[in-house]
Amino acid sequence: MLQDHFHPPLSLRRHWHAFHNAWATYISSALNANLPAGYFAEPNVQFGIEIDVATFEDQAPQGLDASGNGAEQNSTEPGRPWSPGPPTLTIPITILTDVAEVLVYADQGGPTLAGAIELVSPANKDRQAQRDALVYKCVAYLQQGIGLLLVDVVTDRKANLHDELLARLHKTNGSLHTVDLYAVSYRPVQREEETLLDTWIEILALGHALPTLPLWLRGSISVPVDLEMTYNKTCTELRVLTGSGG
Repeated sequence: MLQDHFHPPLSLRRHWHAFHNAWATYISSALNANLPAGYFAEPNVQFGIEIDVATFEDQAPQGLDASGNGAEQNSTEPGRPWSPGPPTLTIPITILTDVAEVLVYADQGGPTLAGAIELVSPANKDRQAQRDALVYKCVAYLQQGIGLLLVDVVTDRKANLHDELLARLHKTNGSLHTVDLYAVSYRPVQREEETLLDTWIEILALGHALPTLPLWLRGSISVPVDLEMTYNKTCTELRVLTGSGG
């Protein structure tokens, strides 16, 4: 049964990010027990991602002149260093700081992404820019024909990423605008020369069991994702006592 990991008493006794980390691992393990040959699942969990300042910080491009002194270069002459001119446009962007996901790959000819499960974090629901960053990522998956499962058990933020995703794809209001907790499976599919998006929606509630939903992979393959079983295993392994807050 789903518990509230983001408010007392449980939030004072257990770290939600540790739970998400373990949950992604157990979902991955359960998938690997059911995936057909040629597919594998891996968890990918990173919280509070910080940009490598040494790599990312802006530094003016410099070349060396004939005397060895630093000098900007735009020449294409052989043997002379080249550097680009100033950017045409500079705008602010938002980098995803929290990622909690399970990625399913087809390994024929090298790993190719076939499906994804995204576990929403508080940061993903916080500011509009952070919400947009996750929604854009999910939209990119779907527009590449990659099946997606979005799971939101975050209770301390009031935003609905499913609605924002549908609005981004089809300029339409979603069906969960009054719902905070949910799990949705998305399947991009081609029917009669039209590309459609099938959805399986489950509303979640504290104190109630979590559903089993399909994860659709490229090639019309689906595998069950038993959220209740993997959630309970995570609770057991982390000694989070169901119904008592741990």
